[in-house]
Amino acid sequence: MIKLKGRMICKGKAEGKALVTKQGISFFGGVNPFNGIITESGHELEGQSITGKILVFPHGKGSTVGSYALYRMKKQGTAPLALINSECETIVAVGAIISEIPCIDKIDISQIKNGQKIIVDGEKGIIELK
Repeated sequence: MIKLKGRMICKGKAEGKALVTKQGISFFGGVNPFNGIITESGHELEGQSITGKILVFPHGKGSTVGSYALYRMKKQGTAPLALINSECETIVAVGAIISEIPCIDKIDISQIKNGQKIIVDGEKGIIELK
């Protein structure tokens, strides 16, 4: 088991399978909030669902409305279980906090593989790779 230490953005714990991308994600316009499917044309995760996954991506992008799109997904049950970033910017941070989705950044996401089981401890800013 590998442990990686990062910075806590939003506390909470989650366990699940990783969905990894090297591309930024826009929660407003890039993800369908009704089903959690990545809809951004040309995105490496296009057509895949982020629902119930540990979403691993370098950073967010796009409109500040993305924070509220993430909140909407949480309320509808289509949000990811947790967020792991290289560098969490304000849009994703606010979205995670208002949605109470565990979020950690300052993580070398290149060490995480698609489908890998991950335990996220947002309180301590630690993820465990199994």
